[in-house]
Amino acid sequence: MRKTISLVVLTNSGSAAKQFRVSRGALRGAAVLAVVLLGMSGFLINDYLRLKTGERHVEQRDQELSGKLASQLDEIHIQRQQISDFSCEINTLKERLLALNEFEKKIRVMADLDKRPDSGSLFGVGGPIPRTLDPKMVLGDQRGSLVREMHSQVDQLTLAAVNQEDQFKALVTHIEKQRGLLASTPTIRPIDPDTEHLVTSRFDYRLSPFTNVREFHKGYDISAREGTPIYASAAGTVTFAGDKGLLGKAIIIDHGYGLTTTYGHCSRLLKLQGEKVRRWDPIALVGNTGRSTGPHLHYEVALHGVQVNPEKYFLN
Repeated sequence: MRKTISLVVLTNSGSAAKQFRVSRGALRGAAVLAVVLLGMSGFLINDYLRLKTGERHVEQRDQELSGKLASQLDEIHIQRQQISDFSCEINTLKERLLALNEFEKKIRVMADLDKRPDSGSLFGVGGPIPRTLDPKMVLGDQRGSLVREMHSQVDQLTLAAVNQEDQFKALVTHIEKQRGLLASTPTIRPIDPDTEHLVTSRFDYRLSPFTNVREFHKGYDISAREGTPIYASAAGTVTFAGDKGLLGKAIIIDHGYGLTTTYGHCSRLLKLQGEKVRRWDPIALVGNTGRSTGPHLHYEVALHGVQVNPEKYFLN
């Protein structure tokens, strides 16, 4: 049997045919080599496809991670902004509580009511006013410290709100009991401060405009145009309305609790003896009657018959 295989190659150019002889072993080797190369190519192509698929997965995962990271960064920014806003709200609430506390103190002074001895500080017994929070701390390494301070101040503000509520309740209870006294206390100026006027004499020593001798003036003189309305400085009953010697036309009001007010040198009286009046009721008009150097109101406040300084009662 022949161990070679002849291969004849023909061309269409008319040239002589070429003959090649290949042994069967070489042919089998070439076939095996071709199969091996084909298999390796398949493996390489498969690996390449797997790498491409893995690359796409990696890109897709990178995109997902980037999206999650961006979302988390946005969430962190929002949380920081919320913490900053909350710290500002705590500062504002603290300022309002302090303002309410100051307002309560003023009302207690007006009502002649001392602070309860057991009330302590607004922020607890011996408790100082919490420091102002710095919203910028949320951007730095002190964010944790700011959050802890916020929690602490929320607890303090809660205590302060409870204390303030208790103090207002006690104040309202006292004012309810003293409503009659407050309504009868001459707390307003008898001439509207918005009208043209001038205080010419106070409750103090002065040179008399008639004798030029130093004497104590027991009233409060307000110069104003003749005909300017005079108002009752508190609720009460008119006990006198008429001519009263040097005071000219005058009105006296009894407010109860030992308090009376006198309005002198009026040009016209608008109330009669025995009439009830309320604070801000017009009772007379500014005049120049009696011993007077010009149109003005002579105003007196007396407690149990003794003249006292009217300015200590003014709230307007």
